[in-house]
Amino acid sequence: MSRFMLSYIDRPSPVHSLSGATKLIVFLLWSVLAMAGYDTRIMCVMTVLAIIIFAVSGIKISEMSFILKLLLFFMVLNLVTIYLFAPEQGVSIYGTRHVIAEGKGRFTLTWEQLFYELNVFLKYTTVLPLAMLLIATIQPSEFAASLNRIGVPYTIAYAVSLTFRYIPDVQRDFENISQAQQARGIELSKKQSLLKRFKGTAAILLPLIFSSIDRIDVVSRAMELRSFGKHKKRTWYNYRPFSRGDITVLIIAVLLFALGIWITFKDGSRFWNPFV
Repeated sequence: MSRFMLSYIDRPSPVHSLSGATKLIVFLLWSVLAMAGYDTRIMCVMTVLAIIIFAVSGIKISEMSFILKLLLFFMVLNLVTIYLFAPEQGVSIYGTRHVIAEGKGRFTLTWEQLFYELNVFLKYTTVLPLAMLLIATIQPSEFAASLNRIGVPYTIAYAVSLTFRYIPDVQRDFENISQAQQARGIELSKKQSLLKRFKGTAAILLPLIFSSIDRIDVVSRAMELRSFGKHKKRTWYNYRPFSRGDITVLIIAVLLFALGIWITFKDGSRFWNPFV
């Protein structure tokens, strides 16, 4: 499998054995808890749990290395942008000011700002491992059935499923077009400067967009021929009923979610403040 791929990866693991609906519900609860507050203690625990779940799934980091590097790049970019536009955001949130180093103008480095940006970083590390697992451990058809099971209309669920189904195809088209462009003399390797590689990559986008539009047209015509959307309900080939393992995991997830929400808001604020 290409290192660019972000798609279903089959493994004989406990995570794979759970139904798609269970994994989707757990992910939604997990995301809401992670985004609801800025309690560093809870996010640290969730990050450790997310890493453990990722390890249990049997999926290797190397199988998602490209996506992981891309996400890390945007995480760092986001943290730098936060500091550039709001270097005193942490001070205004926590109400104290402990200076680490005086800078020029408004760019003073404080412990409060570092702590705030640490919490932002932890939010990503809490959610991203499970987000990648959600894609890597659920087949697209089962994912659509799971969405429909929690109340999402099946037309929308099927559209989301198609998106996940064609991510590997778009990635494969990108690689094929890239190799064709390189065969024509456009150098995209690391020997070229970053600017030239960026220009070469931009030349791939136009044929990639046209090939994607052509694929969308073929799929939409096929769906119309089969009267997709005519009925209010539909059955699913990859639907899986809840097992005992699913029910156990859901009970544990709901209890942990309730405990996390209670700890986060028990003092009336969603920010845990170690400076007071």
